[in-house]
Amino acid sequence: MTQPVTAVPALHAKRIVFTGKQQLHLEAFDPGEPGEGQVVTRTEFSLMSTGTENIVFNRNFDPGTHWDNWVKYPFYPGYTLVGTIQKVGPGVTDRFVGQRVAYRTGHRSHALMAAKFTYPIPDEVPWEEAVWFSLVKIAFMGARAADYRLGDTVLIIGAGPIGQMSVRWARAAGAASIIVVDPVPGRLKAATEGGATAVISLPIGEAREAVLAANGGQLPRVVIDGTGHAAVFAHALTLAARFGTVVVLGDTGQPTQQTLTTDVINRGLRIVGAHDCHTDEQWHDATITDYFFRLVKSGRFPMQNLTSHMFKPEACADAYGIANRDRAATMGILFDWRSE
Repeated sequence: MTQPVTAVPALHAKRIVFTGKQQLHLEAFDPGEPGEGQVVTRTEFSLMSTGTENIVFNRNFDPGTHWDNWVKYPFYPGYTLVGTIQKVGPGVTDRFVGQRVAYRTGHRSHALMAAKFTYPIPDEVPWEEAVWFSLVKIAFMGARAADYRLGDTVLIIGAGPIGQMSVRWARAAGAASIIVVDPVPGRLKAATEGGATAVISLPIGEAREAVLAANGGQLPRVVIDGTGHAAVFAHALTLAARFGTVVVLGDTGQPTQQTLTTDVINRGLRIVGAHDCHTDEQWHDATITDYFFRLVKSGRFPMQNLTSHMFKPEACADAYGIANRDRAATMGILFDWRSE
């Protein structure tokens, strides 16, 4: 049942904005009133997508790429938020005031959203776990591209946020061997907790023998490059089994630096790109998010201990600063909007 609430004063709503390369601040804005089929949400937490947002923050991309076409100022970073519905507009019958929902928009205290693009969060799923839903969805696209089989062998390169979610999807899909390589030892504990059967703390160019040892002397059938670093791609090709699949899940800003090797022809490799936008009628934001929440509720998608930092929105410069200065020490960087 909907309940009347006070309209959101314009000056009480805030959002993070990039105004240029490495320039940002918190600005006031008016979220507006909900129209037909719309709701206004009050954000609890938003999660920084450290890969995407810091490529944008630093303009670390080549001219003419899709990044270059996308990033125009003012730019509103972020795309993964959780909060409660504060107001509902005419015609909304399947959402209600006080309902916990996940939604995709920039980092902000309040959002005006089409109700159909808000995704109910079960009471059993904590805010700090639910807020990962967008990164979970991106990793799901990598899992679909991998076309997992029961008992599969998988190598995941990179144990950052996307790599962590990739580990969990490989586990949910029934992979028997899930090997994670990352030179940062602190990230590997979370990978093990998420379902990795072996973790290797080495640069990917030095990890071949350790990968073979962890997989019974064989190269894995699936390799997922979730790093977004162009130089990793060539190494990924050398580590896939004959007729294996290499999934390019990390989206680099320098795609021309991703080079092929003789492994593609000599061993008949399949290279597949995976991206957030690769949805269809069956699998899209709503269905993947619902599936994720059901897996979390059942204990089949462990999400504990993934928050490394939490910032108030007023400290957004510090948040992006640490994501750039000490990326290896970060995992989930959350903005806490509860007092805004």
